[in-house]
Amino acid sequence: MVKRSTGNQMNPVIQEEISGCGIAACAALAGITYAQAKETANALGIYAEDTALWSDTEYVRKLLRALGITAASTETPFDSWESLPDKALLAIKWRIEQGRPFWHWVVFVRNEADTLVLDSKKALKTNTRRDFGRIKPKWFIRVD
Repeated sequence: MVKRSTGNQMNPVIQEEISGCGIAACAALAGITYAQAKETANALGIYAEDTALWSDTEYVRKLLRALGITAASTETPFDSWESLPDKALLAIKWRIEQGRPFWHWVVFVRNEADTLVLDSKKALKTNTRRDFGRIKPKWFIRVD
């Protein structure tokens, strides 16, 4: 059984591989560790070493389902921070490389106390971000 955190507080999970942002984002949403999410992902045939994690949404959707989290079946173009749902996976740093789209996954969370972005990138000074003007989402997936 996967141990989940309790309460409304969500915490950032740091990615342990260069392309592990999708696994880390799912871990943050589930309230589990990166190692726990990676174990579940690997059992599903999802590996951080696979760069498709950066360019295909089905991998994170499959992992979220396995972790008991419901996500919207489609991506919604980003319009404004105010129009985001209370919980979402955001695609940021979106770009095309060798004809293929790539992005970095982060988690957007809004609750009574705060609005923030949980960013799994290891090199950041803080992984709880509120510098919304610097974050440029392309689209999002609503998470329930």
